[in-house]
Order: sequence, then C-alpha cells, then structure tokens
Amino acid sequence: QVQLVESGGGLVQAGGSLRLSCAASGRPASSMSMAWFRQAPGKEREFVSAINWGSPTTDYVDSVKGRFTMSRDSAKNTVYLQMNSLKSEDTAIYYCAAKVGGKTRSSSAYAYWGQGTQVTVSS
Repeated sequence: QVQLVESGGGLVQAGGSLRLSCAASGRPASSMSMAWFRQAPGKEREFVSAINWGSPTTDYVDSVKGRFTMSRDSAKNTVYLQMNSLKSEDTAIYYCAAKVGGKTRSSSAYAYWGQGTQVTVSS
C-alpha cells in the first residue's frame, strides 16, 4: 500500500514557476512508477509526466516538454514536478499517482492517487 500527499500548488503569474512535491508513505519498490496528471475545470484528467522509480527515465506530454521537469529523491520517497514558463492553460488540479510496473500515460493503470493540489496561473 502506498499513500501519496501532494504539496506546492498555488497562484502564480504567467511566465512564473512552481515546484510540486509528492511524498510517498513507505518505500516505493524499485519496480514502481509514478506520474503527474492534471484536471482543468470541465475537462478530463490529462497525463502530464511519469517516471520509473528504479531507473529514472521520464515521459512528458508534448504541451509541457521543455517547461516541466519531473524528478525523484529516493532518500525522501518524494517525486517533484518543476514547472517553469507557466501558462494560463496549465491551470488545473494536479494529481500524483503511483503504480506497480513501468510508467504509462493511462490514468486507469495507476492504483494509488494523492488528493490533488491546485495550480492557478494568472495571465
């Protein structure tokens, strides 16, 4: 069982930066992967990025490539999402998720979810 707690959301002006954190209880197995998803008002949940815990290869949706960076700190059982050059269209609730096995963009594959953290980008 893995419990996830996100933090770091807030209000920022367009062009600014935020760093989201997701702390995992227990120790994620090296065979697990974690991801960030987001959901804007009136829209479906969207994949943002994912990372394999054991070997930190990453995957990003095209709209955030070059602006967002996902990383993990094994000692702290925490993953991060560094978000730079934020745009108004990045406004959403951001969710951290975890699963056993390799990373995927499919939200239905993730068994564990955090409560979400709000990111609001003002233009």
